[in-house]
Amino acid sequence: MPSPAIEHIQSDDRTRLPSFYSPRTTASGPSRNNQDVEQADFSISFGNPASRSANNQDDASQPETPSTQPPPPVSLLSPAFTPPATPGTATPSSAPPEPRGIPVDSTIPTGGCGTKQPRLLETLPQVECIVRARIPTTTGAEMFLHLYTNNVDNKEHLAIVFGNNIRSKSLDAVREGETEMDRLVRGAYTGRLYPGRTTSGTNTPSLESTSANEQSAHGPPLVRIHSECYTGETVWSARCDCGEQLDEAARLMSLPGNKAGGIIIYLRQEGRGIGLGEKLKAYNLQDLGSDTVEANLLLRHPADARSYGLATAMLLDLGQKEIRLLTNNPDKIRAVEGPHREIVVKERVAMVPLSWKGRGGFRAPEVEGYLKTKIEKMGHMLDLASLPR
Repeated sequence: MPSPAIEHIQSDDRTRLPSFYSPRTTASGPSRNNQDVEQADFSISFGNPASRSANNQDDASQPETPSTQPPPPVSLLSPAFTPPATPGTATPSSAPPEPRGIPVDSTIPTGGCGTKQPRLLETLPQVECIVRARIPTTTGAEMFLHLYTNNVDNKEHLAIVFGNNIRSKSLDAVREGETEMDRLVRGAYTGRLYPGRTTSGTNTPSLESTSANEQSAHGPPLVRIHSECYTGETVWSARCDCGEQLDEAARLMSLPGNKAGGIIIYLRQEGRGIGLGEKLKAYNLQDLGSDTVEANLLLRHPADARSYGLATAMLLDLGQKEIRLLTNNPDKIRAVEGPHREIVVKERVAMVPLSWKGRGGFRAPEVEGYLKTKIEKMGHMLDLASLPR
């Protein structure tokens, strides 16, 4: 099924692009759908303490593009499209309502948190956010990308944050010998950056309490724990739906109605923790007749070798004690809460990508078999009836 982005290619577009590229960029003008802009614009969604209207310097640095200017040429080197969607994509007006959260409680057997005993670390890892940057997206949504280091591996794990009231304690902490420009460069600032800015605005004792009060007014944020999947996110693999789930998480978190913000914890644990090389071997075993679980076991790996201690530590650094977890895996709830329930999952929100509702995305025998294995062997709570037919 073609993606929503491809369906909107104009009839006079003479450039025939492969199906995985986005359509030609069009100039801004009165013909642009105002509803799509409102739903995709993160700054409208969450507001901004340093708004453009109140900051003439920022406005001056970003002149408006005349509506009569012709569209720029299509770039094949940097397509504005991550299959099968992009963050902030507006939900069609006829789409069903977004999934509601289901209250959960991991302290009781009937709390809806799965039956397995997840592998928990005795102590949480030490993490530090070393840099943060604003990321504008191709749809107008904005997010803040946080890069973390830790004391258990040499990988750079990430937190993709939606909302201005979610801040990293380790990033905002003052470092010995640094200047205000150092703080601006590594992202330890409030509001927005603009040419000529010289102070970070974080040297106020009330910053942390103000952010906490703003967040508590809107309730726990929506959180997605996402494990890296090069094949599903980058090379358009139809063996899994990881790329689609990542896009759907970003879309939900950037909707105007989500005032509590959102966090995608992006962990570098490819192939359910076995690495890309072993994952590709597992793909060959799948072509020989094994499912995803059997392939891992044949390679002498656990069916799922992932750990979520880093995710718990990163959420704590971002000031989160209660969250709404976007997942179909009830066993992940207790794993994310930490060894001593340092974080409490208040609700489980179902992950239902738009293609499962028959709106875009893709269909393939491989991904249907992948979902079937998740249900039958890994306890995921999926509804195959929601898949397009």
